[in-house]
Amino acid sequence: MSAAALVAALGWTLVHFVWQGALLGCAVAVLLTFLRNARPETRYAVACLGLLLCMAWPMADLALLLSAGDAEPAARLLPASGAARSRAMDPIGLLPWIQSRLDWIVVLWAACAGALGLRMVAGLLWIGRAVRLEACDPAWQARLTRMARDFGLDREVRLRVIDGLASPITAGWWRPVVLVPASLVTGMPPQLLEALLAHELGHVRRHDYLVNLGQNVIETLFFYHPAVWWISHRIRIEREQIADDYAARKLGEPRRLALALSELERLQFSTHHLAQAANGGDLMSRIKRLLRPDTQSLNWKAAIPVLGLAAMSMALFAQAAADPGPVTGAAGTQTPVLDFRSCAKPHYPKDELQRNHEGTVIMRFRVAPDGKVKEALVSGSSGFPALDEAARSALEKCSFMAGTSAGKPVESWATVQYVWTTK
Repeated sequence: MSAAALVAALGWTLVHFVWQGALLGCAVAVLLTFLRNARPETRYAVACLGLLLCMAWPMADLALLLSAGDAEPAARLLPASGAARSRAMDPIGLLPWIQSRLDWIVVLWAACAGALGLRMVAGLLWIGRAVRLEACDPAWQARLTRMARDFGLDREVRLRVIDGLASPITAGWWRPVVLVPASLVTGMPPQLLEALLAHELGHVRRHDYLVNLGQNVIETLFFYHPAVWWISHRIRIEREQIADDYAARKLGEPRRLALALSELERLQFSTHHLAQAANGGDLMSRIKRLLRPDTQSLNWKAAIPVLGLAAMSMALFAQAAADPGPVTGAAGTQTPVLDFRSCAKPHYPKDELQRNHEGTVIMRFRVAPDGKVKEALVSGSSGFPALDEAARSALEKCSFMAGTSAGKPVESWATVQYVWTTK
């Protein structure tokens, strides 16, 4: 496959994700609204599934676009109920504008994703350096080891004390480590710091570091879509509530964890998204939830915009996925419909390809009742005779669903646009 075809497939995948992400975001929002009083584990699973689909759907789309590609740039057949239908679905001509700028879209995306990827790598290197070089407090390491054993964890959990860190954070999966601010070791009452460590052990038990790392990868690839960031934010909120519940159960004192979180609220936080931190989510709402858990009523005024966006996204999805179908005219007549599966892949004329010649050929064809082409005429030239002839030759090899009148197949004329593009 040529580089141009790869860039085109990747570019259209990124463009398609604009509406795909909107649809997934609205679906997740609706589900989370109805699950507002469910356990946080349920909401967490729904949000994780939504974010996973934000990765899987574009990847499947890219695979389909690549599998439909060729070793040379592709030509595209457009059924032309043609010009009228195209103008109705794209009245401002946005799609051709996007098509002509796919290379810039991909370059800008790669630059931004690369920068975010470097930021993620820098965070991982910082964590690795902290684990290797920072000091370990033997007394707190012994207490953390005892807590991990009491909580039923079968892995060693290391502890490091770091200056300049505002909140404990957890990193690592196979050999997890809890990074504790030096200011908390010296200034927070031991029983409150122990409550924060119990919260961090909740993240270790559920392997939250791996999920969080996956979130960062998806955020890096689809950084341009607000739905990705919103779903990822909801995952972090629910994850912190799950860890709070775990710590409260193990300690048997939800109030002690709430007091520990209230101490953190006084600090100026520095959130490290590559690791799990006790200061994640809305601290005040977490404290209130620990002290006075209650059910949440549905705010219909807030839900109406979400439901409206969901309905609009569903309509856009239906329009994008719909088969254009035959065009019905007056007196019950239908124009012929091209069977795309019957057409051989088009071959770009080599001389035209070398010169980067592109264009759209508009053709009229006469289709017999048996669906065979009886006559093909070029009614709108691409400006390059070789492209016109290649389009005409390709069209003659196709078969069609014959036009009908009063439900019976008849010989009739129809129009097709044949688009040659090097992108």
